[in-house]
Amino acid sequence: MIRRILYLTLLGIFLSSCGSFASPPPPTAVPPIITATLVPSSTPPPATEEVIVPTNSATPTPTISRVLIVTFDGLRPDAIAEAKMTNVMALMQSGAYTLNAQTILPSSTLPSHASMLTGMCPSKHIVRWNEYVPENGYARGTDIFDLAHGAGLQTAMVVGKEKLRQVTEPASTDFFAFIDETDKIDDFTTVTRLAIEQVKVGFNLMLVHFPDGDLAGHDEGWMSRAQLKAYAKDDRSFGLILQALKDRGMYEDTIIIVTADHGGHDSSHGTDAPEDMTIPWIISGPRVYPSQLTTPVHTMDTAATAAFVLGLPLPPEWDGVPVFEAFGLPTPPWRDVKC
Repeated sequence: MIRRILYLTLLGIFLSSCGSFASPPPPTAVPPIITATLVPSSTPPPATEEVIVPTNSATPTPTISRVLIVTFDGLRPDAIAEAKMTNVMALMQSGAYTLNAQTILPSSTLPSHASMLTGMCPSKHIVRWNEYVPENGYARGTDIFDLAHGAGLQTAMVVGKEKLRQVTEPASTDFFAFIDETDKIDDFTTVTRLAIEQVKVGFNLMLVHFPDGDLAGHDEGWMSRAQLKAYAKDDRSFGLILQALKDRGMYEDTIIIVTADHGGHDSSHGTDAPEDMTIPWIISGPRVYPSQLTTPVHTMDTAATAAFVLGLPLPPEWDGVPVFEAFGLPTPPWRDVKC
């Protein structure tokens, strides 16, 4: 309850300071730096009780109209530079990021995506299976798609594995599509094409899931040449989605979160090994201060941050909290979340 009061107080300070969740235009694009260590281009303001908001009197600040969550299945943080994922690295330069975020146990695709989008540990959402099992139903609790759809926002999920349907009920997504029924990819551009179609239609919350790297990891091993090649191709596809947003004037008022469900080692994952549990977490867009995050980030924080950005209430049962540091806001005391 104390933590909930603290978060609501912080949100109240933020809204009273700004009037609405608005931001300056995104920073000038910085050419991606292909190195293992990325240096932030600026430093967020010190944590104080007064929220300092950059302003530009000549240009109206856009509101944040939408959130795009992109997950690269099985992406270990060290694969980003190795695979030369230039679009992802460019967002790291223009946004806030950590290469030490943590997923849940079991560190597998369906349970991890359930925690990512419900904001809860598996003990609450109860999804511990990792196959498409329709008779098991859907993740329990209120997820970010439930919140957004209930508020009248347009929601979409474009995924590479059918089992992700079990993260949220069909009634909470205005559009849902998966690429095939076998988890094997014949046409890697399908996810991209479907996502771009949803950009054209318009959305307020969309999840785009690229499965290729995970499939290659199981076939050839994590950090293998085949897996890195798959991530490089997915990064290029991601770039096409970003370009579609720019072409339609949607990029400047979109928050983009890039992350993964889990990592991996050898040709598997699902354990509590650091290689399996450690994931990247990147956020870019309006009001985000470019920085390397020092706040501990957990996969459940993705749902909480998306809700915060869209002005939606955080359910009290959620274990995730917004990553306030990414917006230059005071952060709550450090917390140790074990899932």
